[in-house]
Amino acid sequence: MKVSEAIAQRRSCRAFLDQPVDPALVRDLLIKASRAASGGNVQPWRLYLLHGDRMAKFKALMADRSAKGLVDTPEYPVYPQPMKEPYRSQRFGIGETMYAQLGIPRDDKPARLKWFANNFQFFGAPVAAFLFVDRDMGAAQWSDLGGFLATFMLLLEEAGLGSCPQEAWCTQHKFVSEFVSAPAEEMLFAGVAIGRPDTAHPVNRFMSTRADPDVWLREA
Repeated sequence: MKVSEAIAQRRSCRAFLDQPVDPALVRDLLIKASRAASGGNVQPWRLYLLHGDRMAKFKALMADRSAKGLVDTPEYPVYPQPMKEPYRSQRFGIGETMYAQLGIPRDDKPARLKWFANNFQFFGAPVAAFLFVDRDMGAAQWSDLGGFLATFMLLLEEAGLGSCPQEAWCTQHKFVSEFVSAPAEEMLFAGVAIGRPDTAHPVNRFMSTRADPDVWLREA
């Protein structure tokens, strides 16, 4: 598979098949992803891989937390508030498209919240990784995290696996940090669900749009 093909077909998978994935393969892809560009070769990423019995235990504990409505105050804002145009429309547009695909109307908030809770079960994925960064790192190093994550997801695509990057885990950062025994100086950035996509599920049967280049591309 060419890099351009992996980019074209990658999407955020929100429904996974109940099929095992070899954690050794995922570990190998994470190591390959560490070749992602890093300013000054700082390599600020810190990864925790979750699978097998530990994944089962984590999901069970998270199901209990979700049932009790337990959340943590996020340590960073996922989106700016307020969000100006055209970013606001782009963000809400993908949400409306997804819920329409699922047949959940705008006014059915309980159904939307129930669907959103699937985030905290990794959408059924059998393997996941949590991406942390040292608290001393700044915005430039956080950009490296995005580069690492993008590289990893393209490698998963090449290997025939799906993924979903999840910043939603920032609302469970204390629980996640304690579960994976992350040291206090490390801060949770995101999780990523990993598995074989359920291509028959409606949530996986649409592709997000991208803004016209005229919106974001300029000749300098």
